[in-house]
Amino acid sequence: MADLYALVGEHLEKARTAAHGRSAELLLHDGPLRQSLIVLTAGTELGEHESPAAATLFVLRGRVGLTTTSGALELGEGEFAPVPHERHGLTALDDSAVVLTAVTRV
Repeated sequence: MADLYALVGEHLEKARTAAHGRSAELLLHDGPLRQSLIVLTAGTELGEHESPAAATLFVLRGRVGLTTTSGALELGEGEFAPVPHERHGLTALDDSAVVLTAVTRV
């Protein structure tokens, strides 16, 4: 069992010293299900990429912008949203930590 908030602190320190401003850890990989902790320093972007078969994003800390070809969504601490079924990107508006839950194609 992992303490997510302790992991956020550890990964925030790593992200702050990383040239790319991010740090991540795979929390769970069970068949097609994956859960990852992603920590980004303010202003760091995950460029546009394809969407998995199904996914959700939960913000543990900070604020992020989720952008898609059809619009943008801002999520703050404690907020949860499905990842749209289209190309998307993620930008940290503050130092941020999210849990990405994804089901990969089977």
